[in-house]
Amino acid sequence: MSYTALYRKFRPNRFENVKGQEHIVTTLQNQIKAERIGHAYLFCGTRGTGKTSIAKIFAKAVNCEQPVDGSPCGECAACKAIAAGASMNVIEIDAASNNGVDNIREIVDEVSYSPAEGKYKVYIIDEVHMLSIGAFNALLKTLEEPPSYAIFILATTEVHKIPITILSRCQRYDFRRITIDTIAARLRELMDEEQIQVEEKALRYVAKAADGSMRDALSLLDQCIAFHFGQELTYDKVLDVLGAVDTEVFGRLLRHVLERNVTGCIGLLEEIVMQGRELTQFVADFTWYLRNLLLVKSSDDIEDVIDVSTDNLIRLREEADMIETDAVMRYIRIFSELSGQIKYAAQKRILIEIALIKLCRPDMEKDYESIVERIRAVEEKIENGVMAVPAGGASDSGGAYGSMASTSTNILKERPPLPKAIPEDVQAVVDKWAAIVGRASMPMKQYLKDAGLSLGGDNRLMIVVEDGLASDYFMKQEGHKELLVQMLSEAVGKEIDVTIQSVPDRNTFVQDYVDLSQIIHMDIEVEEE
Repeated sequence: MSYTALYRKFRPNRFENVKGQEHIVTTLQNQIKAERIGHAYLFCGTRGTGKTSIAKIFAKAVNCEQPVDGSPCGECAACKAIAAGASMNVIEIDAASNNGVDNIREIVDEVSYSPAEGKYKVYIIDEVHMLSIGAFNALLKTLEEPPSYAIFILATTEVHKIPITILSRCQRYDFRRITIDTIAARLRELMDEEQIQVEEKALRYVAKAADGSMRDALSLLDQCIAFHFGQELTYDKVLDVLGAVDTEVFGRLLRHVLERNVTGCIGLLEEIVMQGRELTQFVADFTWYLRNLLLVKSSDDIEDVIDVSTDNLIRLREEADMIETDAVMRYIRIFSELSGQIKYAAQKRILIEIALIKLCRPDMEKDYESIVERIRAVEEKIENGVMAVPAGGASDSGGAYGSMASTSTNILKERPPLPKAIPEDVQAVVDKWAAIVGRASMPMKQYLKDAGLSLGGDNRLMIVVEDGLASDYFMKQEGHKELLVQMLSEAVGKEIDVTIQSVPDRNTFVQDYVDLSQIIHMDIEVEEE
C-alpha cells in the first residue's frame, strides 16, 4: 500500500479538528445551525492555514443528512461521497490552471442545473486571484444572483489581486497564521497517534520553521522522520535535516561582533558552511534571534512573546545586557536588508560576510546608528585605557607614547613632539620602505601601503595600521608579524624590533603620531644630545 503524506493523512474532516481558526469555524457552524447560509464566501490567508480544508468540511456540512452541532456527521451517504471525491455536488476548480473565460462559462452553464441529490451544489475555486479579468467578469453576474442551491467558496493567498466587484459580493473570512503553540500541540497529538518518538524541543522548532502554516509543519516533520526513520527524532537531528543552526551559535557570533572580531565572525560562518547549513535560513534565524534580544531589552515580561525555553531565555537576558538597544536595531536593519538580497543571490556567503563586517565596523556606514556605535566604541577604549595617545614618555605596552588616560581632559592633546633622535636601523627601514612594500605579497602589500611609520617605546619602530582587516592580519593572525619582521631585518641587515599599533583611521595617525617618513624625507637632521 502506498504511503500517504502526513498533511494528507491528517487533513481535518470535521470542524472540531481544525486548529487555529476558531473565529471562522464558530461563525460557519452557527450559520449552518441557524440555516443562514450565504451564497458566496471568500477565504483569504497565507498558505497551509486551512482554507481548502474548511471549504470541504463546509461543503459536507451543508449537504449532511444528520449534521451534529453544525459539523458533518461523516457517516451518511452524502458525507462519504464527498469525502471520497465522488459527489457531483462538490466541484473543485484550480484557478491556476483553469483561469480562462471558457472555464468559468462552463461553471455558469452548469449552475443552472439543480443537484440530483442533496441540498446544495458547492463550487470551490482555489487560487481564485489567478483568474483573468475576463473570467472574473464572466463570474460576476452568477456570483451576484446565484440559484438558491448554489454556494461559491473562493480561496486565495493574494486577496489584493481580486477585483473589488468580486469582493463586495462575498462574505470575507481572513485566516490567521497558526501560533507555534497550536502547531506544536497538534504535532505532538499526531506523533502520539503514529507512535513516533519526537523531542518536544524538536517539535517546537518545526512549528517555528513552518511560519504559521500547519501544512508546512507536517511536511517538514514528514521529511525529518523519513531521514531518521526508526529513530527518535531529536532537536539536533531536525537541525541537520532542515539545514538550521543551533541558537547557541548566535550567542557566539554576537560576542565576536561586540569584540569587533571580524576574523572570528568569518571563521564561525566557515563552520556553518562546512556543516552544510542553509545560509538563507541562517540569515532568517539570526534576524529572529536579534529580534528576541531587542524584545528582552524592551520589556521584563516578554516570555510569552519570544517563545524560547527557560534556559535560552536566561542566556538571552545575559546577552541582551551586553549590547545597547540602538546597536541591536542597527544589526536588525543590516540583516533585514540582507534577507531581501540573499534569496536570489549567486554568492550568498559573500553577502553574509559583508554584512558581518558591517556589524563589526560601524565606521563603514554613515547613518545615525553607526555614528552612535562608533562614539560608544571610542568611549569604551577611553574607559579601558587602551586608546594610544602621544605623551611625553613611552609605555611598556608598546603604545606610541603611552595609553590614553580615562579622563576626558587627556583627549585634547597637543601635536606630538619631535623625537630627539631616530635610530639608524629605524631610519634605514624608512629609507627603504617603498622597496620593502614592493616585495611583499598580497594582502600584506596593501596593508603596508596604507600603514604609517612612527616610534614606539624604547625608540623601536612602530608600524601603525587601521582597525579592522589590517590590524587583525598583523595582531591576531599568527605568523604575519613575524614574517614582516624578517623582511625588515633582511632589508637593512640588522635585527629590527617592531611594534604594531592600530588606530581608527588615517587622520588619527596624522594627529596623534610622529610620521617618520615626513621627517626623514624633509631632510630634517636631528643630532643626539
